[in-house]
Amino acid sequence: MPYLPMRRLALLACLALAAAAPMPTEASDFSPQRGIASYYHPTYFTGRPMANGDRFDPNSNSAAHRTLPFGTVVEVTNLRNGRTRTVVIEDRGPFIDGRIIDLSPRIADELGMREAGLARVEVRPISEADRLMEAYNSRQPMIELAEQMD
Repeated sequence: MPYLPMRRLALLACLALAAAAPMPTEASDFSPQRGIASYYHPTYFTGRPMANGDRFDPNSNSAAHRTLPFGTVVEVTNLRNGRTRTVVIEDRGPFIDGRIIDLSPRIADELGMREAGLARVEVRPISEADRLMEAYNSRQPMIELAEQMD
C-alpha cells in the first residue's frame, strides 16, 4: 500500500497533461474522420437558429460537427458510392453516438444518402491552401487550351 499515493500522483499528472493539450483551432489541425453521417429533418429545422446564430436553410451546404470550428470547409465523401460534396460547419452536433456529421437535406440528396437516412462517410477538412490549389487545378485545363490556341 505504500505505492498508492505515488500511483495517484502519476495518474493525476497524466490527466493534467491530457487536459492541457491544446484544442485544434484550424482545419489543418484535424485529421480525416470516418463514421456515420445523418441529415437534418427538411421541415422541422428550417428557419431555426443554428449554433453560429444563422437560420438553417435546407437548401444550403450547412453541416454540424461537434468540434470543428465554425466556418471550416469540409469535404464529405460517401464511402459507398464515392460521391463528394463540400460543406461548411455552421452548427454543433450530431448528438447521437456513432454519428460524426449532420448534413443539410440538399447535400444528403447529392451524396445519395437521403433515402437511407444514414451513410458511412469520410470527413476531411480543407485548408485554405487546399482550396487555392483546387481552384488553380480547376483552371489549369483552360490555361493549357489557351496556350494551344496561340
